[in-house]
Amino acid sequence: MEMKKRISLELRNRTPAEVAELVVDNCRSSDGEIEGLTDEFKELEFLSMVNVGLTSLAKLPTLPKLRKLELSDNNISGSLETLAEKCANLTYLNLSGNKIKELSTLEALQNLKNLKSLDLFNCEITTLEDYRESIFELLPQVTYLDGFDAEDNEAPDSEADDDDDDEDGEEGAGQLGEYEEEEDEEEGSEGGEVGLSYLMKEDIQDEEDDGDYVEEEEEEEGEEDEAEVRGEKRKREAEDEGEDDDEDDD
Repeated sequence: MEMKKRISLELRNRTPAEVAELVVDNCRSSDGEIEGLTDEFKELEFLSMVNVGLTSLAKLPTLPKLRKLELSDNNISGSLETLAEKCANLTYLNLSGNKIKELSTLEALQNLKNLKSLDLFNCEITTLEDYRESIFELLPQVTYLDGFDAEDNEAPDSEADDDDDDEDGEEGAGQLGEYEEEEDEEEGSEGGEVGLSYLMKEDIQDEEDDGDYVEEEEEEEGEEDEAEVRGEKRKREAEDEGEDDDEDDD
């Protein structure tokens, strides 16, 4: 797809002035120049033109708010002075996989005063002796070259990633707190059941003890009744024997 048509599709019913990010990777520039990108894209902050066959940046429009520019895997060998003229606020520039061979080609980037990160992976210039030291000396405003600073410290992650991690951590903490609360509630309910069961068992035991006591009383009363019956029976037998003796005497 031609670059001009691709940019038109990426607008998605928006005006160029409403676009802050534009990605046209892997489309084609018919003559190695930028096509379809105009000064109307005045709000553009991120532009990616990876592998589109660019050989020159001469037709790059003025993009005053552009911060990040991806130009990897093209055929750019010069004309970098256009960047300083048209994108003065650029902070990140990726030129990896292009045809940059000499340090003198990068001198034009000295005018990008806000440039902090520069990528030159797979460019022939990286084979030069003291490549990294030379770049940091030529471009003192650059902090990170190919993802590392002059002391070989890796560039930090974006602030957005850090914010996402913080939010995830807070959500995780909230979920953990809820889980702990649920456990506490379950333990409390189990403790309540134990206490209730224990009381019920005590009541049942008391009832059983009361029943035993009643049965004992009934047994004692039964024994007393039987004793009275036996006593009366002996008394009657003695009386009967007395009557028999009187009859014999007569």
